[in-house]
Amino acid sequence: MLRYTLKRALSLGLSLVVASLVIFFVIEVVPGDPASFMLGLNAQPDTIAALRSELGLDVSKLERYLVWVGGMLQGDFGTSYTYSTPVTEMIGDRIWVSLPLALYALTLSTLIAFPAGIYAASRRGKPGDMAVMGATQLGIAVPNFWFAMMLVLIFAINLRWFSAGGFAGWDKGAAAAMKSLTLPAIALALPQSAILARVMRSALLDVLGEDFMRTARAKGLTRRQALMRHGLRNAMIPVLTIIGMQFSFLLAGAIIIEQVFFLPGLGRLIFQSISARDLIVVESVVMLLVFLVILVTFLVDLAYAAVDPRLRSRT
Repeated sequence: MLRYTLKRALSLGLSLVVASLVIFFVIEVVPGDPASFMLGLNAQPDTIAALRSELGLDVSKLERYLVWVGGMLQGDFGTSYTYSTPVTEMIGDRIWVSLPLALYALTLSTLIAFPAGIYAASRRGKPGDMAVMGATQLGIAVPNFWFAMMLVLIFAINLRWFSAGGFAGWDKGAAAAMKSLTLPAIALALPQSAILARVMRSALLDVLGEDFMRTARAKGLTRRQALMRHGLRNAMIPVLTIIGMQFSFLLAGAIIIEQVFFLPGLGRLIFQSISARDLIVVESVVMLLVFLVILVTFLVDLAYAAVDPRLRSRT
C-alpha cells in the first residue's frame, strides 16, 4: 500500500507542475495589459510604466512564473492588482462559501442517488426502474441554472421559505449559513444525482451477474441481502470515480450558480477578476482549484485500493 501511495503522490506532484505551467502561460497570453486596464484609456505612458513596475509586470514571464510558484509554495499567492489585498486573504474569505457549498451539494447528490440507483437495480425492467431512469434522464437533460431559477421562483418568491440570493455569513450561525446554501446546493445536486444514480444502477447490474452473487444466492441469501452484503462493495469503484469527479466539478464549476444566487464564492471571484483583468487572482484561484481537483483524484485512487486490494498488488 505504501508503494502504491508513493506512486500516486509522485503523479500528483508532476500533474501540479504541468498545471501551473499551463495556467500561467495561457492566462498571460490573454490580450490586454492589466496596468492599462486599471488606469483607463487616457493614462500617460510613464504612469502605465510606473504601475507595471509596481505590480511586477515589467520583468520576463519566466521570472514572474518562478516568483509566483515560489510564493505559492510558501503560502503567498501574491497581491491583487485591483484591490491591493493579499490573494490569500481573498481566497480565505471565499473558500468558506464554495467548499461548504460543494460538500453540501455532494452530500445531497449521494443521498438521492444511492437509494435511487439501488432501487432501480433491484427492480430491473419493472415500472419502478423505468420511473427512476426517466427521472434521471430529465435530471441530466436540464441544466443546473434552470433548476436554480425554478427553485428561486418556487421557494424564494412564491413560498418565501428561503432568500433569493446572498450569503448570511458564518458569524450569523451555522443554521443561517446553511439555509443560504440550501437552494444553490439543491440546484447543483439534482443533475449530479441523476448521473450518479445511473452509474450506481449500471454497476450493480454488472455485479448481479457475477458468479459470486449466484453463489451467495445459492447459500440462501435473498436478492436484497446479496445485493447489500456483496454487491455494493464490488460496485463501488465506478461509483467512487463519479463521486470524485462530481466533487471536483461542484467545487470548480459552480460559477454560474454562484452568480445566480449572488454567493461570494471562488467561482464569482474568478468571474469578477477576469472582468477586472486581475490576472494574479485568476491564476492563483484557478491553481488552487486545480490542486483540489488533483488532490481529490489522489484520494479516490487511495479509496480504490482500499475497496479493491487487487489494485495494490498490480503496482
